[in-house]
Amino acid sequence: MQRRLRVMSSPPGLLRQKSSLGVGAQLLIRVGLLLFLLAFIVLVHWIERDSFRDNLDGEMSFADIIYFTMISATTTGYGDIVPVTERARLFDALIVTPVRIFLLLILAGTAYTFVIKRSWNKWVMKRLQERLNGHTIVAGFGNSGSEAVGELIQRGFDPRRIVVLDQDEKALERAEALGCAVMQADATRDATMESVQVTQARSVIISAGRDDTSILICLTARHLAPHVPISVVVRAGDNEFPAKAAGATTVINPVSFSGLLLAGSTEGAGIADYMADLASASGRVRLHEREIEAFEVGKSLKDAAVGMGLRVLRNGESIGWWEGGAAELVAGDRIIEIIPDHLFPRIPRI
Repeated sequence: MQRRLRVMSSPPGLLRQKSSLGVGAQLLIRVGLLLFLLAFIVLVHWIERDSFRDNLDGEMSFADIIYFTMISATTTGYGDIVPVTERARLFDALIVTPVRIFLLLILAGTAYTFVIKRSWNKWVMKRLQERLNGHTIVAGFGNSGSEAVGELIQRGFDPRRIVVLDQDEKALERAEALGCAVMQADATRDATMESVQVTQARSVIISAGRDDTSILICLTARHLAPHVPISVVVRAGDNEFPAKAAGATTVINPVSFSGLLLAGSTEGAGIADYMADLASASGRVRLHEREIEAFEVGKSLKDAAVGMGLRVLRNGESIGWWEGGAAELVAGDRIIEIIPDHLFPRIPRI
């Protein structure tokens, strides 16, 4: 049976849109708001200057007004200048005190947004990058990408060793809930692939939703990491060759695979079920590809296979179990075998 990744449903969030204002513009708006509020308090204090008493010299100059405004807007004051009328005291209690709290919130929020949060995120990202080695990069967390991640986790792959790249924040939230590392970025850019240590990756899975985007991501990953296995999903059959030319190790066409299952089902329901069984982590048997060990050199495919040997991959050539080349394995051979689920090698967690 085909396994599907299930994500817990959640109530709809707030309707929002990414701000078109840059960091500098947002900072200027906050500074402008602070200055406007301070200017308003200074104006009222200056108009009502006769309602205040300076215990130092008894006179309220404009400098005294600015000083009192800044002190009262940021602290509770020192008592050297005090409001003496009821109207001035009410203004300070009902207007200046809420403004003081608001100013502190703006200052704290600005410091967190532009300094603390950025510094923290950079530190966390650096720590994650240092740990990235032997990981799997998944570019695109749509239907196929999420299915692939779910299957990897079901097979025992540590989700902390899966990095999901997508520009959809909702998709990244689902991936993060599974324990994956996520990055909201354009996977077609070199800087993005370099930041997730593509050269140290165990494999790359690409399912961007559009064939042209997937092929461009494949080109980016391949020129940065010439030896990393790359699997690409394409929807159109005539895009399989461009994907191969872009450097894809494996090209998957879901439509073609569905056709294989449908065609197999006409010969009997058991064929389609067995094919799905082989492809799923929840099945009784698994397909497994591996490079042979040194002690297996010279053995036949039948003797070397843990389960049932099907094929030998040698120098780009596929050799069936019934062909003469499978009678004696050589160094560098890879074999494809069917293994019972309980014997399938589990990927160690970090």
